[in-house]
Amino acid sequence: MSWLEKIMTRLGGRKMRRTAEPAAFMVFLENSRWVTALIFCVTVVAIVIVSSAGLNTANLPVLPNQLATTRIDAVVPFNYASEIRTQQARAQIIERVPPVYRLEKQPLLEFIDAVHDLQIQVAELERSQSTKNPLKTELDANLTAAFDAFNARGPYRASHEDLKLLMTHMPTEQRAVLIEAGLSVLRQIYADGVHDDTLTGDTPGHISVLQVTQPDRSISVRHVQSLEEALTYLRINLAGEDVPRNVSFALFRVLRNGVVPNLAFDREATAQRQEVAVSQLKPVVVHVNRGHSIIEPGTRVTPEQYEMLMAHRKALRENTANQLDEDLQLFSRILLVLAMVLASVFYVRLEDRETSLSNGRLGLLALVVILNITLVRAVYSLGSLDFFSLHGDWASTLPYIAPFAFAPLIVAILIDAGSAIFMALFISIFTGVIYGNRLDLLVLTFLASTVAIFSCQDVRKRSRVVRSAGLGGLTIALFALLVGLADQLPLATLLKQFGAGLTSGVLTGIIVVGLLPVLESLFKRTTDITLLELTDYNHPLLRLMQLEAPGTYHHSLVVAQLSENAASAIGANPLLARVCALFHDVGKTVKPEYFIENQRTRENPHDLNNPSLSALIIKSHVKEGVDLARQHRLPRAVIDVIRQHHGTTLIRFFYHRAVTTSQGNSIPARRNESRELYPPGLGPMEVAESTYRYDGPVPRFKESAIISLADGVEAASRSLRKVTPQHMGELIDSIIRDRIEDEQMDESLLTFAEITRIKSSFNFTMLNMLHSRVNYPAGTEPEAPAPKG
Repeated sequence: MSWLEKIMTRLGGRKMRRTAEPAAFMVFLENSRWVTALIFCVTVVAIVIVSSAGLNTANLPVLPNQLATTRIDAVVPFNYASEIRTQQARAQIIERVPPVYRLEKQPLLEFIDAVHDLQIQVAELERSQSTKNPLKTELDANLTAAFDAFNARGPYRASHEDLKLLMTHMPTEQRAVLIEAGLSVLRQIYADGVHDDTLTGDTPGHISVLQVTQPDRSISVRHVQSLEEALTYLRINLAGEDVPRNVSFALFRVLRNGVVPNLAFDREATAQRQEVAVSQLKPVVVHVNRGHSIIEPGTRVTPEQYEMLMAHRKALRENTANQLDEDLQLFSRILLVLAMVLASVFYVRLEDRETSLSNGRLGLLALVVILNITLVRAVYSLGSLDFFSLHGDWASTLPYIAPFAFAPLIVAILIDAGSAIFMALFISIFTGVIYGNRLDLLVLTFLASTVAIFSCQDVRKRSRVVRSAGLGGLTIALFALLVGLADQLPLATLLKQFGAGLTSGVLTGIIVVGLLPVLESLFKRTTDITLLELTDYNHPLLRLMQLEAPGTYHHSLVVAQLSENAASAIGANPLLARVCALFHDVGKTVKPEYFIENQRTRENPHDLNNPSLSALIIKSHVKEGVDLARQHRLPRAVIDVIRQHHGTTLIRFFYHRAVTTSQGNSIPARRNESRELYPPGLGPMEVAESTYRYDGPVPRFKESAIISLADGVEAASRSLRKVTPQHMGELIDSIIRDRIEDEQMDESLLTFAEITRIKSSFNFTMLNMLHSRVNYPAGTEPEAPAPKG
């Protein structure tokens, strides 16, 4: 109680109403978009100032398919032979060269052989019929066998009835002449060429001109028939013969089996024609005027733009009189930094919405990034010292001494790994820029930072932070060694670079460990390291609960176990849930006798109070808890759980007592049965439900919602006369259903699937906690274990 509250109380005034809400100024700093804009501007200005030197258009870090962050114009006019445009012109010429095909004669020859063999067999059968006069059935069988052999050679699909029709309607000599006429038509068709529909292009069934290789390997242009056109041509020619219509159709149906596409792609001839066409191509020379825009900001760098940039750099080196030796203009530097900071903003908004809405988190990100880039730049500035100017081998170690993983480690511990990885990329890019646009250094530092981030996941000991940073340093040391071996550097230089990388990693870890408590306090962040320290049962507030409110302390232990198990079940933070649950009812230590779990005797102070006053006392433990938590500097998450664990739920017992009393059906108090619960002469008053509801807010994150549900389940489980899986399941379902219907879980981010897993976890934990014991017979005791030895 503050001194002002004590004075007001002694003077008979009402006690000042305290609130559990944070100060308005702190809320403004946390949520104001003006503060967000200020953080953005300060970040841009600071990074521009720190990393403004050493950048010029001759060596700006631009790669193909990279998002350009600044505009690059041609400083001098120049010409260059463009390989890309030459390749494009070559591809266009090759595409315009028509493909070359050759005629395949083999299918026709095989068909003609099959027809001739069939004619010979039929003629022999006819001669044998005239001389020996065999049975008709035997003749039919022999004809069928001969015809089946013909079909099998193709395989062809000629009909046996067509053969019989030709035999019965035409004599042998005339039939042979007719068949030979048909084969002549087939030879003409094959000579012209037949294609299938796969070569038709945009007009199915027709190709006007194709290139065809002749037997003498010369190439001619001719019209080639489609398969349908070839069949039509065959049918028309056979119909022109002086034979009955049914005979010509029968012969057509037999000979159509010999019409197949006979064009084959001639890869060699086509390649020769393409080579001839390409041999006449000259390199494409591009002329670029002074001031011509090579790369526009905010666009992906195409290979053609990158080729022009490389030619521009070469022209700058050759034209020393026009060489641009001064740094980029300040506006260009701002564009570079602005693009990176904007990329960070977009990433945070897409991947970490909570951070984008919290100025505290944004401020933390900005501060550690600026500090990290400042440290990198400070190490870079050491290169101007005489020692490093005279000893190039030591100067080569400076890029590996830079504490590249400083900001990523802090962000990974205080915010999350996703933001840390992006910050690692951010720092790595500026590290590469500061050290002369070194892509290899960018990749190495990003890899080492990623290793450090991966190693410090769920870190709970400060020594592990140093170990994670050391692993990052070992990573960059090993890869620096490999790169040095590839560059054939001296062994002494390799060892110095290896030692520099390893030492940098360890020192970075030590710096991070030293700054973590400061940053936690300044930005109201809580690490698992701090949470683990808060689980010490000798913490002053936990000791206070043990002494002043032992029932509440035991209740908090059970709620902590329930919450930790449930948080693990849904993938939330079990350590955060446990710590917040241990302190969620710490406010009850102010007036422990007003809470049933701390009433050691049968006397209940609420029997002497009206329901509204009792409800006010019950609700006050939330504000008292927030005060105690702030006095002992507990993390913000713990304070939030203290405020939210009851949400805006109804204090049902005193609300129903107030409703009963207002209706005139009050139950006399045990100690003051003559007390009037409302003034004489006045009727029952309407009970305001808001008087009997907690002030809230409702749970706003998963761990807080779990603790709220666990608090209700543990309290209600005390009323169970018999603990069985069925009774416990029904109780848990009832409590959680009531909370959902009362809209207490609306802002908790819990899904129904997660709530189902929470129910199962609660049920398992409670049944194991409230297990029964064996009933021993009267007058007996459990057998004590035999003494050892």
